Amino acid sequence: MKSKWKLFFPCYFAFFVNGAMVLLVGAILPYLIEEAGISYSVAGGLLSAFAIGNLLASFVNPPLAGKIGRKATIVSMSALIPLMWLIITWIPPVPVLYAAFVLLGIGRGSVSIINNAVVNDNSDGKPAALNLLHMTFAVGAFLSPFLTSLYIGAGMGWRAVAYTVVTGSALACLFYALMELDYNWPKESKKAQQENKEQSKETFYKNPVFYIMGFLLFLYLGLENCVNGWFVTYFKSMGIMSSAYATNLVSVTWIMVMLGRLLTAKLSTKIDKNKLIFSYCIATAAFFILLLATHNLAVITVAIAGLGFFFAGIYPTSVSSAGAVLKGSNTGMSMFLAIAALGGIVTPQIVGVLADSFGMTAAILVLLFNAAGMFVLSLVNLKVNSKSRYIIERRLFISLLSSLGVLFRMGKYRLLSNNEKIVLNVYLGK
Repeated sequence: MKSKWKLFFPCYFAFFVNGAMVLLVGAILPYLIEEAGISYSVAGGLLSAFAIGNLLASFVNPPLAGKIGRKATIVSMSALIPLMWLIITWIPPVPVLYAAFVLLGIGRGSVSIINNAVVNDNSDGKPAALNLLHMTFAVGAFLSPFLTSLYIGAGMGWRAVAYTVVTGSALACLFYALMELDYNWPKESKKAQQENKEQSKETFYKNPVFYIMGFLLFLYLGLENCVNGWFVTYFKSMGIMSSAYATNLVSVTWIMVMLGRLLTAKLSTKIDKNKLIFSYCIATAAFFILLLATHNLAVITVAIAGLGFFFAGIYPTSVSSAGAVLKGSNTGMSMFLAIAALGGIVTPQIVGVLADSFGMTAAILVLLFNAAGMFVLSLVNLKVNSKSRYIIERRLFISLLSSLGVLFRMGKYRLLSNNEKIVLNVYLGK
């Protein structure tokens, strides 16, 4: 247990800092716009660059870890985070800022990938260690906006928060270097590779669930990334709350995300996951409309809390819903996650471009399309899965009747119950 803690602690600490760092990106955006003199379009491009880097980490890490090992990979990739934050605080030219945000995203994605892999490989198949890992991320995300408000309220400026993240990220990098981790990515046996190859032949792209859930997550991640990245700027532009209050609202979102994930874990054992997705999408649309329809601080606070609470279960439950379609197909899972990730890349940029032309308040309205689209796709998914269950149940029923018919023809009619005899007689036309 002691050796596992030495292995897990660096992962937990790094994920805590990672959570704080991700939320800081959105929190500092208004100050970056002001000091760098950049437009909303450019700022939206920075959020998209960060999301692109996070996506690229999935393609960078496996081959790199295969060549130099996990330890060298995570040490080098995690070092990108403090280095890029230092560059951002210097307010370099826009092209350099874009490159810094892409590399920052790669560092963030690398920490996520390798932490999940290390904890999963060494937790003996038990989910507790992974749940704790993701909880540390949520705690960091929850505390980050409060820390930002505290520093800025004390007159220390946003750079002081960035330097705190730089220090924490550098410590995480040091802890990784001290980890007893000297093995590469597990190599599959020939049998496992052959099984995966055979399973991957399944035509996932012919199943409508692949597209329905993929594009639902495309819209969801676009909405979530804009809430995390743009909403401090949006609330500030409305002129009805201070920057500190707007920043703290993002913290409220994350504490509700933590509560929502706990509820989803409980409900998913009792309620059909497709019904859960549909319910969450309805609630998300309702709270988002409420958020946009009012300037009352109390109502906005309730709306943002409700949004975070119902956001929580959409992504994991949607991936689970599509799991049966994607099982055994590496290509299918990669394509599915890429479709979803594109939403988080494209949407912030669209909002930024529209904000330059029509203002931030009007630009945020485009996200109503995301909320409405999620509702429609979740309803379609519910109908498609209900139809699939009907077909499966019908086939099972016909199979049962056929078996009963065989028993009848074998002279075993007397072994059937009265109800079974009635069903059989109907089946045989008697």
